Amino acid sequence: MIMLIGFEIHQQLETHKLFCKCPFLLREDKPAATIERRLRPTQSELGEIDRAALEEFLKGKSFVYEVYPDTTCLVELDEEPPHEPNEGAIDICLEVAAMLNCDIVDEVHFMRKLVIDGSNTSGFQRTSIVALDGYLETDRGRVGIPTICLEEEAARKIAEEGKKTIYRLDRLGIPLIEITTAPDITSPEQAREVALKIGEILRATGKVKRGIGTIRQDINVSIEGGARVEIKGVQELNQIPKIIENEVERQKNLIDLKEELKNLKISLRNFQVYDVSEIFKNSGSKIIGAQLKEDERVLALKLKGFKGLLSKKLGPEFAQYARVSTGIGGIFHSDELSAYDISQLEVNKVAEKSELQENDAFVLVAEKKEVAEKALEAVFKRARLALEGVPEETRVANPDTTTSYMRPLPGAARMYPETDIPPIVITKKRIAAIEAKLPELYEEKIQRFAREYGLSRELASQVVRSEHSQFFEEIVKEIKITPSIAANTLLGTLKDLKREGYEIESISDEKLKEVFRLVAENRIAKEAIPEVLIAIAENPKRKVEEALKLVGAESFEKEEIAEIVRNVLKAREEFVREKGLSAAKPLMGAVMKEMRGKVDGKTVNEILQKELKKFLKGKS
Repeated sequence: MIMLIGFEIHQQLETHKLFCKCPFLLREDKPAATIERRLRPTQSELGEIDRAALEEFLKGKSFVYEVYPDTTCLVELDEEPPHEPNEGAIDICLEVAAMLNCDIVDEVHFMRKLVIDGSNTSGFQRTSIVALDGYLETDRGRVGIPTICLEEEAARKIAEEGKKTIYRLDRLGIPLIEITTAPDITSPEQAREVALKIGEILRATGKVKRGIGTIRQDINVSIEGGARVEIKGVQELNQIPKIIENEVERQKNLIDLKEELKNLKISLRNFQVYDVSEIFKNSGSKIIGAQLKEDERVLALKLKGFKGLLSKKLGPEFAQYARVSTGIGGIFHSDELSAYDISQLEVNKVAEKSELQENDAFVLVAEKKEVAEKALEAVFKRARLALEGVPEETRVANPDTTTSYMRPLPGAARMYPETDIPPIVITKKRIAAIEAKLPELYEEKIQRFAREYGLSRELASQVVRSEHSQFFEEIVKEIKITPSIAANTLLGTLKDLKREGYEIESISDEKLKEVFRLVAENRIAKEAIPEVLIAIAENPKRKVEEALKLVGAESFEKEEIAEIVRNVLKAREEFVREKGLSAAKPLMGAVMKEMRGKVDGKTVNEILQKELKKFLKGKS
């Protein structure tokens, strides 16, 4: 089976906003002000109206924007033209373009891309092509990179209240790099590899944001006989193969369904609904009874020849189209009415009222009449699309790796020129300066960390791929801490403490450095690191020296260690006499317990071996 897969990868850049100097600061406090707007579709320069924009407008939605004057400005409110583009963001894109073997454009021209969900106050997103015709090498072959773009991030959705969507402007305008791949990816496994490698290149720059929500993969999937479907909002790398597999299976089922409908010679011509409210007036179905209020009706749509094709196949698709179109909670269809306590008598009456034949199906919606009619129009539209096979559409990824319908696939009419930003010339000198300072790729860095710092390949790989990579190298060079201690603390200890509920984010890099410095100077043992970090996490204002005293982590002098060892040997004299020198290993645990993690195990072992020999010699 032929399978074509491509990506649009969006990554937030670590810099201020793209068209103003406002910082990127996610806010949770109460906004200073809100504004409310509606968006309306207009014709493009070719006289066309984008189909996705028109469908969104017909939903009658309005949008509320939350404003913070100290971190947002008139640019985000679309009350002032954009300022000069962020040159640092352009440089980051040029750097990534060079690492992906792209041809960089001579001039950067910004365009306006229609935005239909209200996530941008202007009704469009500014985007520009920075580079073309690159490629990425993978284990399964070369994957083309046709474009790299620089664009602005959307506003952050906070809530939905009926037909009103609330956005926060703190995120709007953050620079995004968009990397598009050609449909050269031919398997779910290769798709994961491509996403991983592009993510590693982005992080290698050290100039992109980290964490959930800062990088998103939109996946385009099509199979032979199917159509291009865009899946938006994929964030988990390991979910990519399963999401693709599920989409391929969905398209195969729709292709098979098309053939089945074709063999049955089914066609849908006229949209006609029937008011069947009276049938359900005293229904035993709690679901319909709860929805059927005084101003609501139950409407039925007949689908000729669709009997048996709705459950687990088209039923979920119908429900998604109706929900997106009107916001209703759901639909009922004749293939699964028993699950909603709808009696056979009620089914028979609906069939009679809507003039159903033996192989026909019907769909019910209980809502206000105009809403119910609009929902059934969406269902009818989706039923007609089933006759064509796989519709081109945009879907959203669900947490369980399935997808849901979002909107039609946007057309070319959504792009038009940006008139407020002049072209930006990219000189050869600028490109050369960036290419002269390209960062190491992950594989190169892993090999160097293993070679220079004596880390195993596995540990080196973990460090390089973590957010601690730069800090690790900094402290190892500056403080001369043992690399394995630094790596295991950053990757293991901090992770364990976070899992236990400690706020490790409150531990500053400077305090971490100080703890590592004390270990390097043998003032505390590496075993004491967790306790010290816990003391700091519990009170971020606490100084490191105060934390040491609180947990009793000041180091012992060698004579103090020897005295503790002698006491342990004396207390276990019979065991020591029986085991001889082989008693050293079992005794280490007892001695370390007395040390309470204050002394390095290697130092304790050296003193234990020395004192054990003296003890045995004295007893012989």
